[in-house]
Amino acid sequence: MPARASRKKYWIFGIVIIAGLLSWQFFFSGKEKRTDMNPGLPPVRVAKAIAQNVPQFLSGLGTVIPSGDVLVQSRVDGQLMKLHFKEGQRVKAGDLLAEIDSRPFKASLNQALGALQRDMAQLENARRDLARYEKLAKGDYIAEQQYENQKALVRQYQGTVDADQAAVASARLQVEYSSITAPISGRLGLRAVDEGNQVKANDSQGIARITETNPCDVLFTIPENQVYLVSEALHEKERNPAHPPILAQAWDRENRVLLATGELLSLDNQIDSATGTVRLKARFPNPDDKLFPNQFVNVRLLVRVLKDAATIPSAAVQLGAKGSYCYVVNRPEDDEDSDTGAVVYTEIKPGLNIEGLTVVDSGVDPGQYVVVDGIDRLRDGSRVVIAAEMETPRIAALDDGQTDADKSLDF
Repeated sequence: MPARASRKKYWIFGIVIIAGLLSWQFFFSGKEKRTDMNPGLPPVRVAKAIAQNVPQFLSGLGTVIPSGDVLVQSRVDGQLMKLHFKEGQRVKAGDLLAEIDSRPFKASLNQALGALQRDMAQLENARRDLARYEKLAKGDYIAEQQYENQKALVRQYQGTVDADQAAVASARLQVEYSSITAPISGRLGLRAVDEGNQVKANDSQGIARITETNPCDVLFTIPENQVYLVSEALHEKERNPAHPPILAQAWDRENRVLLATGELLSLDNQIDSATGTVRLKARFPNPDDKLFPNQFVNVRLLVRVLKDAATIPSAAVQLGAKGSYCYVVNRPEDDEDSDTGAVVYTEIKPGLNIEGLTVVDSGVDPGQYVVVDGIDRLRDGSRVVIAAEMETPRIAALDDGQTDADKSLDF
């Protein structure tokens, strides 16, 4: 009995193993039915051409420059008595920065005021004499020559008073110049002199430099064959005041970090014949000082947006003897969801390349499927099995040429 029970267990165990093997074969053969049903057909991966708005950017190399750059200099000679700023401090136009010893200038002012009072008294006395001489001359009590001499003396004293008034104004300016104020708003650099030093008017090293970096500008260049695109964008903006600003982006040296977003200010009026480039200037808000004067940046300029352009993955575009082409997959007319189809060699006119996508100006319409992988074995009319369908990526949504983050430019 024990031997019979043992054989029965072996039979049951064997049946379970056989059933498991049959189930495994049935299950995995169903998973691979696509390729098994079409032996010999090359497998391909396809993607659908879609219509979407495509921004056209121009790229250029640029240098950051401040929107305002002033070297603070003394306009008078004298001893520097006091500095009213800290290095790196932000100041506003009109803020007091430094004081020069003003005592010599105040003394000169008092001297000029004294001379003015003296000469004004002489002028007043000469005018009174002239009034008396005028009455006497009318009655022929004095010679006409004496009356004319008095008139000349009045004019002489008047000229002296005018010169004195100019001297007073000049002396007052010297006193005002002894207090040095910020000519523009911006950020101060390192000071060039210390308190107690003797400074000279218009010294080349100055006292400190002020640069306005919020906003700041970027000078960059583009090739001459792209100038017409910028000109068209500028003219469109001039014709339509409601047109959004021409978007500009400043990226770091490695083109990985977006530092600031701004707008195009102007285009130079001539091309540099030595380099074949033209200069442009863009302005960027810079509240966080991510842009720094003389910093090297890469600039991307949005010149237009192609509306509802047909786009396909760039991997589908091939270059042949006749130019660019791709393979379009035609499924059977009675079965649009078929896993098989025939490929058609299609000459295309590619346009922009952006984010791994290519704009097709002609040759492929939105909704058609193109081969993106497995192209090497294909010929015009070849039948293929579609192993997978890739999703054609979409470009970030744009609104009149601006992304959501760039709709509002706060300067």
